[in-house]
Order: sequence, then C-alpha cells, then structure tokens
Amino acid sequence: MNKFETQFTDYFSAQQAFAFWKARVGLYALLRAMNIGPDDEVVLPGYTCVMDVNPIKYVGAKPVYVDIEPVMFNMNVDLLEQAITTNTKLILAQHTYGYPCEMNAIFEIANKYNIPVVEDCCLALGSQYKNKLCGTFGKAAYFSFQWNKPFTTGLGGMVSINDKDLIEPMQDIYQQAATPGLKAQSMLKAQRMVYRTVIYPRTTAMITNLFRWMTKKGLVVGSSSCAEFMPEMAEDFLTKMGSMQVAAGTSQMNKINKNIAHRQQMAKLYDKLLSEADFDIPTIPDYMDPVLVRYPLRVSDKEKALAGAPAAGVEIGSWFECPLHPIETPMHLYDYTKGQCPEAEKACRETINLPLHPRAGEKTVRRTVAYIKQFR
Repeated sequence: MNKFETQFTDYFSAQQAFAFWKARVGLYALLRAMNIGPDDEVVLPGYTCVMDVNPIKYVGAKPVYVDIEPVMFNMNVDLLEQAITTNTKLILAQHTYGYPCEMNAIFEIANKYNIPVVEDCCLALGSQYKNKLCGTFGKAAYFSFQWNKPFTTGLGGMVSINDKDLIEPMQDIYQQAATPGLKAQSMLKAQRMVYRTVIYPRTTAMITNLFRWMTKKGLVVGSSSCAEFMPEMAEDFLTKMGSMQVAAGTSQMNKINKNIAHRQQMAKLYDKLLSEADFDIPTIPDYMDPVLVRYPLRVSDKEKALAGAPAAGVEIGSWFECPLHPIETPMHLYDYTKGQCPEAEKACRETINLPLHPRAGEKTVRRTVAYIKQFR
C-alpha cells in the first residue's frame, strides 16, 4: 500500500484500502470484486450522481432506485424492502451531504434477505452513526476526493475494505488497473495549484464556468467525459491513483481533524443564523454526528437564488439538479422514469447547498445567509 492508502486504512480501522483515479473507478472495481454482473440488481437512492450509476451499468447490472426521506435526503428505509427482488445483489447506502443513513434499519432488511451493503461515503468523510464512523458498517465503502468533496486530490477516490474475503479479488482487479500518464498527472497538479490560488467563495461561480469551458476544449482534466453520460466506459477507465494525487491525499489526511472541526463549527453557525431567519432547520437524531460536505437548504426559488449568487459574491451549489445529477443526464438510459421518486424530484426543485469547506469561514457564512434570506 502507498502512504495515503495506509493512512486511510488506519483511520477507518479497515482491512485494506485501494486508491483509484476517481471514486467511480473504485466502485467499478468493487462491483467486479463482488461478482456483480448481468441480470443482477443494485439498490440505491434515487437522489444521487449519475457517475455512481455508471459503474453499475458498466458491469451489466441494473440500478433500482428508492425514493428519499425529506429531512436528510437519504434512502427512505420504509420503502427499501419493496425494492428487493430475487435479483438484488447489493444495497448502496449513500450518506447524502454527509448525513448518516439509518444503518440499523438498512441492515435489518439486508440481513433478512442476505444482501451485502456497501457505503457511498463520497460526501461523508468523518460522519458517525451511533459513535461509529460511516464507512465501517458495510462490506466496503468508497470515497471521493474530487474538487467539491470533503477534501480534494484534484480527482481521486478510495475504496476501504472491511470484509477480508474481498481483499484478494480487489487486489487482482487493482493489479489490472493502469497507472495514469505523466501528462494527466501534471495537468492535475497544475489545476490543484490554481485551485489553491484562486478558488474562494466569491470567485467560485466564475472559475467553475471557466473550468467547464476549458474541460470541453481539452485544456484541463475534467471530472467527467461526454461519453460517460451515454453510458460508455472508456478504454482507460480502470486506472489507479497517481503518485501526485497520493502526495496530495497524504497531506490532506494530516489535516483531516481540523477540516472536520471547521465543517461542524460552520454548520452550527448556519443552523443558528438560518433558524433566526425562520428557515426550517432539520432535527438530527442525537445518535448521528454528521460532517457535512455542503449545507443543504430548501428555498422558495432555486433558479433565482442560483442566478443572483455570483453578483452577490456568494457560493451556492445546485446539486442535485435531478435525481441522477447533473441535469444533462439522459435518465432513460439509466432505468429511471420521471415520477419514480417524487420526494427526490421535489428536493431537486427546491434544494441548494451552501459552502462549508475550510475557505468558508464565519464571514462567508454570514454573507451567504444574508443573501439567502430573500428566498425563505
């Protein structure tokens, strides 16, 4: 294992960790290691990123969507059992925005039907459920280190293995993975340097639009390619994490506790200020200790709130724009039918998210709330 994988393994008391070029690559490797393939079904929430669905399609399996509950945007466990069939081979428990899933209820159903559980922790690094870290409940978990995740290595993902029987098949697949080329790694390193220099809450919207344009022109390493929305798997999809990403991840793991403390402190400030502004603030069970990647909030006019944010110097996120984010997703290619998850579709129409990253301090939170009050 490289140093980043070792740090990650130790942090989660896992059996072993495997670092990949992207989180979705790690999920793909994990599905293969679990022998999930054609005619198999994978149950997941209908409020997710389409890039989480792609690996399911790549191995020939079928995604089965469960609607969400409206408070923490996680899979509604009251609807989970009715999604189970004889073809169900996996439940993906996504800790949305960093709110822990109801793991006891999920495992009660999973154990009843002898179905394994894998945790999607792409938005939940450090969150705890009943004093236990998210990512330590299922047979395995996967994490993302893309630009807007709990911390970034540019791109990147990690799979942590909790079931020792999965180590050998994962190692076999990992050995098949390519090593990213020097050009891609160097471009990514340059992008991280730019990110550290110019990305602040007041500049995020402008830089994001520029980045998307540069991605289309092939001038930067983008998070997703057009082919991935088809869905089509690129020949070089199965790729390990590069050495420059490993170095960035190692650096970030050394600061993880400070990162977590900041996010929780700013989330409490949002709770206080938004409550004073008469927003509905969710009541989180006392056995959950979330570390949010972004602060989700329902508003009266999502489109108008997003449109006015750049001029106000406010950073607002739009995901999830549709049940299989982003809005460009041809959802019929992913076995999703409009109206299938009405609560998720309602959340997509109403929910924005607010910054909690280390560069968003108290002044940013207060400025953001001052702007967003008009959309109560």
